[in-house]
Amino acid sequence: MSVRALRGAIQLDRDERHHLLDEVRKLFQEMLRTNGLDQDDLVSVIFTATPDLVSEFPALAARELGMSDVPLMCAQELDIAGSLPRVVRILAHAETDRPKPAIKHVYLGGAAALRRDLVPQDGVSG
Repeated sequence: MSVRALRGAIQLDRDERHHLLDEVRKLFQEMLRTNGLDQDDLVSVIFTATPDLVSEFPALAARELGMSDVPLMCAQELDIAGSLPRVVRILAHAETDRPKPAIKHVYLGGAAALRRDLVPQDGVSG
C-alpha cells in the first residue's frame, strides 16, 4: 500500500455558501468514486479557494460528509492576474494499491480549463 495524491478542482457559478458546499461535496465524492477510495483510505486533504470565494470554508463540505478523523486544511490560492475565478481545488492524500499512472484527477465545470493536458471532456483524467 502506498500513499498517493489525487487532485481535483471545480469552478463555482457564484460565491454562495450552500452552492459552495454542494459543489465541493460533489467534486470530493467524484474524486473518491473515480479512484475507488473511501474515507478510511484518506490520510489528509488540502482545500484551496480563489480569493473571490469567501462565503464558507471548503473543508466544511468534507466534515459534513462525516470526515471527523481526517486532517483537513483550507488555504487561499494566489491572486494571479488573469487566473480562473471562483475555483476550489482539492489535493487529497490516500493509501491505495493503485500505481501513480492509475490515479484519476477530476476537474469539473470550467475548472477543466486548468489542466486541458490531463482532462478529457468528461472532467476525469485517466
